[in-house]
Amino acid sequence: MQLHLLREELVRLHQELPRHNLVVWTGGNVSVRDPESGLVAIKPSGVRYEDLTAESMVVLDLDGRVVDGELNPSSDTASHLLIYRRRPEVNGVVHTHSRYATAFAAVGRPIPVYLTAHADEFGGPIPCAGFALIGGEEIGEQVVATIGDSPAVLLKNHGVFTVGPSAEAAVKTAVMVEDIAATVWLALQLGTPEELPEDVVEQLHRRYTTVYGQ
Repeated sequence: MQLHLLREELVRLHQELPRHNLVVWTGGNVSVRDPESGLVAIKPSGVRYEDLTAESMVVLDLDGRVVDGELNPSSDTASHLLIYRRRPEVNGVVHTHSRYATAFAAVGRPIPVYLTAHADEFGGPIPCAGFALIGGEEIGEQVVATIGDSPAVLLKNHGVFTVGPSAEAAVKTAVMVEDIAATVWLALQLGTPEELPEDVVEQLHRRYTTVYGQ
């Protein structure tokens, strides 16, 4: 993919985060990897979503060298790049501090499968990784060590990371994580929800990933 197309896609996908109330002010970010060149484009640090342009996006190689762009990349860049290096099938990474999912992260609590929609999308619980400071590869290490087969992981006292075969898939997962977390939080106020049995979760996920849709 040409660099300008990669950057334009990234602008479009970043607008989905505030539209779905997943971020506030300048928090959060999306990155996309071009499978052909291996280059990664990511949001610049500290720039508000309404001010993002294709030109403001920063393009790097997997070792963190800036290939194109004049602004500083996201403070989460090192962790995004580590995830790409460790997970070659991943071409999109999203980080948010979405409210309900981050509430679970604040108490270090994974989200069990109480809902059919959760089973459909994730095929298992949304795990919670340990705590790591921002700025280096430590968060990426936590993501890779904990996420398993899930497309999403919570980070203790921090927020949410999602991955996907494309950046759009990772953004969709970020939207679904927050929707599920909000519903589960409401259910917990009403009582004690029951987890779906593993065989039911497997059946639902298999149907969703092989039969559902066009």
